[in-house]
Amino acid sequence: MDTEAQPTERDRSSRPTPPGHPPGGEGPEGRSRFAWAARITGRLPGGRVSLTLLICLAFLLLLTTFVVQPFQIPSGSMEDGLRIGDRVAVNKLAYRFGAAPRRGDVVVFDGTGYFGDADYVKRVAGVGGDRVVCCDQEGRIRVNGRSVDESAFLYPGDSPSTVPFDVVVPDGTLFVLGDHRSDSRDSRDHLGSPGGGMIPVRRVVGRVDWIVWPAAHLTRLHRPDAYARVPAPAGGAHG
Repeated sequence: MDTEAQPTERDRSSRPTPPGHPPGGEGPEGRSRFAWAARITGRLPGGRVSLTLLICLAFLLLLTTFVVQPFQIPSGSMEDGLRIGDRVAVNKLAYRFGAAPRRGDVVVFDGTGYFGDADYVKRVAGVGGDRVVCCDQEGRIRVNGRSVDESAFLYPGDSPSTVPFDVVVPDGTLFVLGDHRSDSRDSRDHLGSPGGGMIPVRRVVGRVDWIVWPAAHLTRLHRPDAYARVPAPAGGAHG
């Protein structure tokens, strides 16, 4: 039974009927809207059910195109945090409206022409202007002269890097590393390639914010504190 308030007979009789509107009925405009919807559902197999499914699919398409996109982790390069087969939600709005990737963020990017013809997931170790060096006397990576303790996310038993490097990250690019350093092909492996191992910020698809599947791995990813004390590079302030 319809629980909305219904007009009484007195209410109906006290309202003047606008020209072109039959008493107590829908006007031409209302009828045209219903007729339009009826024509669409009448042409679709399954009628209203099919129309509802199409609307839902269109909504999901817009959502994955502009807001959040699911990705499946294909390798162990980001273990232990991201495991093979994990499905993650990538926030595509994280770096819109003036925001930029920050050190410690886990990002998905298009590596075409830089790493290979595929999407990759890595952690940002350096942003534009940073000097990233491996390694200090204790085997830690240094960013802008500050040693970084990566123990919170580095794969157990891995060293920060067995490959020495000393790079300055050009503006508008990122220096990225896998958490499982011994099983990751990242910026270190492409220092002599086009782009010098750096990934343009414009190639970043978004930031990995959630592990959504399997349910046992469900968790929100947070930016680690390891880079919090890294000073801004000389000549600019970057996060």
